[in-house]
Amino acid sequence: MRTGQVACDGIEAKGIVGGWHRRLETVSCMPLFPVPRGRDDRERIKLARACENLCQFSRAVLIFGSMNRTQLSQLAVLAAVAAHGSFRGAARELAIAPSAVSHAVGSLEASLGVRLLARTTRSVAPTEEGRRLLERLAPALDEIAHALEAVADTRDRPAGNLRITAPRFAADLILAPRLGEFLDRYPDIVLEIANEDGFTDIVEEGYDAGIRLGESLEADMIAVKVGPELESAVVASPDYFARFGRPSHPRDLVGHRCIRRRFSNGTLYRWEFENAGEELTVSVEGPLILGEDRPIIKAAMGGAGLAYLFLSRVETAITEGQLIRVLDDWCAPYAGPFLYYPSRRQMRPALRAFIDFFRYAG
Repeated sequence: MRTGQVACDGIEAKGIVGGWHRRLETVSCMPLFPVPRGRDDRERIKLARACENLCQFSRAVLIFGSMNRTQLSQLAVLAAVAAHGSFRGAARELAIAPSAVSHAVGSLEASLGVRLLARTTRSVAPTEEGRRLLERLAPALDEIAHALEAVADTRDRPAGNLRITAPRFAADLILAPRLGEFLDRYPDIVLEIANEDGFTDIVEEGYDAGIRLGESLEADMIAVKVGPELESAVVASPDYFARFGRPSHPRDLVGHRCIRRRFSNGTLYRWEFENAGEELTVSVEGPLILGEDRPIIKAAMGGAGLAYLFLSRVETAITEGQLIRVLDDWCAPYAGPFLYYPSRRQMRPALRAFIDFFRYAG
C-alpha cells in the first residue's frame, strides 16, 4: 500500500480514504471563489476566510476513514468547489473524479433541500444559502484547523504528555538521577512516571512505555536496555547476626526472621537464588511486611531481620559496616531493566527522545 499523505499550508496528516491510501498534493486554496458584487470588504474577508478553512479541512476530512460517506465529507467537497470556483479544480485538489465532486455536492443539496452552488458554463459560486452555510461553519472549522496544526507541529518535535510506568527501583536508580537533564533538553515534554512494582498492561492502562526487568518481558513487546545487569543481596545488621547467626544456604532462611516485601498488586515477593545452575525460590517468613526499599533498609539496619534487596541499594551501608551481606554465592547477576513498548509504528517523537536518552550504552 502507498502512504497516504496530505499537506496544506505547513500541515501534514496521514490516514486512510475508504480503505485505500491516497496522496493529496499541496494545492493552494486561492483564488477564492467570486463574492457577489456589492459585498463590502469585511464580508468578503469573512467569506474568504471561511472557505479557506473549509478547503484546508477538506483535505484532512478525506484522509480520515469512514467520514468520506457522511455529510461532513460532502461539506469538504463543497468548500473545495467554492474555493476553486470549479468542479475540476476541486477534483484536482481532492484527487477524485469531477463526477464524484458533482455527485457529492448534489447529494448534499438534495439532503438539505437547498441549492448551495450557482452553476454557469464558466464558473461556480455559492448561492446566498451556500455562503451563509460556509460562514456559519467557519468558527468550528477554525478550531479543527488549529488542532490539526498542533498535531502536525509535534510530528517531528518531541512534545506533549509522555506516560511511563516503572517499578520504584528503576525510577530511583535509572530515571531520577537524569530527569533534570532530560527535561532541560526537551522542555516541551510533560513527563509522568507512575511507580508500579507489579506487572502493568501499558496498552490497556494508557502508558506510552514501561520499564521492567528483562527476564519478565512479554514476547510481543519491543525492548530497549536502559540499565546494567543487577545483583541482589541478602543483608542484616551485625546485631541481628550476633543474636541469630548467619544462614549458609537459602534453605536456612526458614529458621530466620525475614523482612518481607508486598508489591502494590498485593503479592508477596519470593526470594530468588541461583548457584552453579541450581535455582531456588524461597517463600520466607517474618513478622514484618513492607512495600518500599527505604523502610526495608532502615528496618534491617535496626535489627528487624534479614532483607533481600538490590546490591546497589545497600552497598554504602555494607561498606560502612551498618549491614552485613550473606549468601553471596547464591546471588548471581541477572538481566537488568528494559524499557518496553508495543510497536515501532508511528512512534511519537517524545517517546523516541526518551528511549534515545535513557538507552544503556554499556
